[in-house]
Amino acid sequence: MHFFRMGLLSVFCVCLFFSSAFAVDRGNFKTCDQSSFCKRQRALKPGQSPYRALLETLELSDSRLTLQLINDNNKVHLLLELYRLQGNMTRVKINELKPLKPRFEVPDVLIAEPPTEPLSVLSKDDNGIVLSLGAESQRLIVSARPFRLDIMEGPEVLLSLNSRGLLAFEHLHLQGDKEQDGLWEETFKSHTDTKPNGPTSISLDFSLPGVEHVYGIPEHADDLKLKTTDGGDPYRLYNLDVFQYELYNPMALYGSIPVMLAHNTQRTMGIFWLNAAETWVDISSNTAGKTVFGKMLDFVQGSSEKPQTDIRWISESGIIDVFIMLGPKPSDVFSQYASLTGTQSFPPLASLGYHQCRWNYNDQEDVKSVDQGFDQHDIPYDFIWLDIEHADGKRYFTWDPHKFSQPKEMLQGLMDKRRKMVAIVDPHIKVDSGYKIHSEITSKDFYVKNKDGRNYEGWCWPGNSGYPDFTIPEMRAWWASMFAYDQYEGSMENLFTWNDMNEPSVFNGPEVTMHKDALHGKWEHREIHNIYGLYVQMATAEGQIQRSGGVERPFVLTRAFFAGSQRFGAVWTGDNAAEWGHLKISIPMCLSLGLVGVSFCGADIGGFFKNPSTELLVRWYQTGAYQPFFRAHAHLDTTRREPWLFGPENTALIREVIRQRYALLPYWYQLFFQAYRTGMPFLVKKKKITFIMYSVFCCLGSDLLVHPITEEGSRGVTAYLPGAGEVWYDVHTFQKHNGAQNLYIPVTLSSIPVFQRGGSIIPRKDRVRRSSACMENDPYTLYVALSPKKFARGKLYIDDGHSFNYDTKKEFIHRSLTFANNALTSSNLCPDCNFLTSSWIEKVLILGASKPSKVVLKMDGKETPVDFEFDSSMSVLTLRKPGMNAGDDWTLLLQ
Repeated sequence: MHFFRMGLLSVFCVCLFFSSAFAVDRGNFKTCDQSSFCKRQRALKPGQSPYRALLETLELSDSRLTLQLINDNNKVHLLLELYRLQGNMTRVKINELKPLKPRFEVPDVLIAEPPTEPLSVLSKDDNGIVLSLGAESQRLIVSARPFRLDIMEGPEVLLSLNSRGLLAFEHLHLQGDKEQDGLWEETFKSHTDTKPNGPTSISLDFSLPGVEHVYGIPEHADDLKLKTTDGGDPYRLYNLDVFQYELYNPMALYGSIPVMLAHNTQRTMGIFWLNAAETWVDISSNTAGKTVFGKMLDFVQGSSEKPQTDIRWISESGIIDVFIMLGPKPSDVFSQYASLTGTQSFPPLASLGYHQCRWNYNDQEDVKSVDQGFDQHDIPYDFIWLDIEHADGKRYFTWDPHKFSQPKEMLQGLMDKRRKMVAIVDPHIKVDSGYKIHSEITSKDFYVKNKDGRNYEGWCWPGNSGYPDFTIPEMRAWWASMFAYDQYEGSMENLFTWNDMNEPSVFNGPEVTMHKDALHGKWEHREIHNIYGLYVQMATAEGQIQRSGGVERPFVLTRAFFAGSQRFGAVWTGDNAAEWGHLKISIPMCLSLGLVGVSFCGADIGGFFKNPSTELLVRWYQTGAYQPFFRAHAHLDTTRREPWLFGPENTALIREVIRQRYALLPYWYQLFFQAYRTGMPFLVKKKKITFIMYSVFCCLGSDLLVHPITEEGSRGVTAYLPGAGEVWYDVHTFQKHNGAQNLYIPVTLSSIPVFQRGGSIIPRKDRVRRSSACMENDPYTLYVALSPKKFARGKLYIDDGHSFNYDTKKEFIHRSLTFANNALTSSNLCPDCNFLTSSWIEKVLILGASKPSKVVLKMDGKETPVDFEFDSSMSVLTLRKPGMNAGDDWTLLLQ
């Protein structure tokens, strides 16, 4: 939802709505030139670094090296700290040696203080120091004049810091008489930022020899591969409520994850810039602008120019605290980042089903009617959602006394069908002395303050609103306690939460957000802005856990996010539009988030704004069904678009793809379990990983490749099937195709090209019911897709689907499924785990098989014949009702 709903608040706001109804008003948001620190930093020229390392100040302990730097222009001393971290990472921190007051360092993002390994000095002279990084002849070279860091492996430079001389650290100082505009006060439109601490920005450049492709730093509505920023604005990281955002530009959006990945055929590395202030990222490349022909010419002529990408990070305040993740494989970088900020939370199984939402379902009868509509049209779903109109005057944690007078009755009706609800709880609180939440926050002094020390107030959905200070641990604990069943009246165990507007959105604030000189205790909002949303989701998730006595997993959707948000739930791509471009961009937006730890991502099916054509809506369902978070959502002013409102033919198409999603829930659940355990994203193979350059298809784990149709009127698409020597099977027809080819696929409106990799085993539940919980004890079908060498493997994960017992009591089943030497075997991956399931294996399909003379089940020391059918035209062997329990050891022998 967006601030242009503020048309509901006042005539002034209505005027804003109609003047800007069809696109983002870019004038509401700063460019680099309008952000004084970005403009100052960008004006610095490369190659003129004033910083020098004072080698005589070097101190080396078991865990770190410290060294002073001096700015020869102003004689200010900085303190450099170097850490060699376990897992092939290096941490670099730069702060003022003696600041006038402490500078902000980001808390609560790292899951723990990263463990270190000893550094050792290999050599030292007047020009610098050479340090050993331990692994594979890796060395860190500190050059003294000008200061520079190089990380090398053998003769190769992997990465350099300050090689272009763009380190800049604006030190805290007292205001002088003649200082340039923007240093101590800055005005944007009608808002003045007082900047009581003066200029405090920081900058550092990184050079990546041999690298052409960089990825990450979401959230931007752009391609997966980041573009160079020469001649335009840098990529901006500053959580903002952006209305109907534009595509393919570097403007800031709702979330910020300051992590960049660099990839070439030899190595993948990552840079994690731990800073929560407004940040801009410049990217330049010596191959930028070269055509494909130009690159081929370089190759033919033997050009000696080595590709190089240069990155520059610029933040408004804080310190330089950067983690360099040295890979070398993509999977290593994912593990390294997960070791710092945690893995994707393991969600309840139901949250991987289909979610039905709009702003707003009108009342309890409307909810009941929509719920019945799904049953009448035989379409499964798990969650129905309520937006802001469900609350009493947009007072969160309450219910409208007329429209939702019996919330428990409504929730019980859903529970009887084993379904659930999500209600929105936003972090702006109506200023109303009769409202319990406001009164308690006021009495506990938990609101953010303005620069004068009074409670900060701004306009949002309820009108005049206060903003809880989620940086205060006691405030987060109190917020969590409000989700208790005796505090959140009308709530039940099947009610979950949506945190929207948590950038935070302030309708009458600068750039539609909070003033930077607002106060969180002793820290200005400018220091913590990008972690505000993370704190909101953190506290909400903790509330859901606490209300169950620590037993049940939470489900919380957030719009704003930061590094580490993956630990607390799901995100979505915000207020998109019913346009083909927005459908297409949802793919690289979620892929980009997956690369930096946030796997639980989706986009509003159909587009939030405007009304989709029937074709666009169907195609969006077909795409969304293969993205991790699967929710339809729509704006208040759009026409209703429940799946059955577009004629029986389109209802059937939507029903079919939602049912495909439900059949694949066992596979999705296994992927989430692996992401939780390892930090691996869904979109890439576990071993040989290919980064997707053009962002038009996605891999789900290692075994499914999906090519959504994102072009209007498409009659055919060309899908690239990777892997020389591999085969891929069309999951709908079982047709086999060779890898390492561009395959042209004719399509109709019913088509969504999906391929299963030869060499994989995917468990499905093909008996689809009204919700995922209704399918809990249903049997499995195993889809065994054989490689050219007649081999396949996969996994099956089962638990209760909702509690933490998998973690606290090891109550889960984890099976390894392997086909080799004409035998399909299930073996236990967790012998000390304890969980029982009623589900059994009712069917096995083996793709690429030969016809056996007989099939025998070996189990519990007995051999039992199994009925089978063989389709010689497609080489598909079907084993019917072998009957073994999904948690048991067994072998199926093809003889």
